Amino acid sequence: MGFEAENIRDWQGKSVVDPAGGKIGTLEAIYVDTVTDEPAFATVTVGIVGRRRLAFVPLAGATVAPDHLRVTVAKDLAKQAPSIDTDGELAAEDEPAVFEHYGLAASSPGAARRLARR
Repeated sequence: MGFEAENIRDWQGKSVVDPAGGKIGTLEAIYVDTVTDEPAFATVTVGIVGRRRLAFVPLAGATVAPDHLRVTVAKDLAKQAPSIDTDGELAAEDEPAVFEHYGLAASSPGAARRLARR
């Protein structure tokens, strides 16, 4: 995938765009898969000033450019994704909904958390 975990902090604040180049929002944080320690999702700041929230966007197949991160999901799908408040935390019980929104396999119910913020 070409992601270097130590470069994650360099991506914060970059634009996140969809395959067509449409801007989804601004990269806020990376969540890694606790099983593989690979980057799995990004939280992307979406919405208008005063109503901002952090939407979860999968990083599988994403590519990094000097000024943006291009993900493989369409902007509309990303903007409808499960989100948290800009100062919020993803609750363990809300984690499966993030995977399901994108048709990804979540861990089995009752399993350990899959996502950890970096």
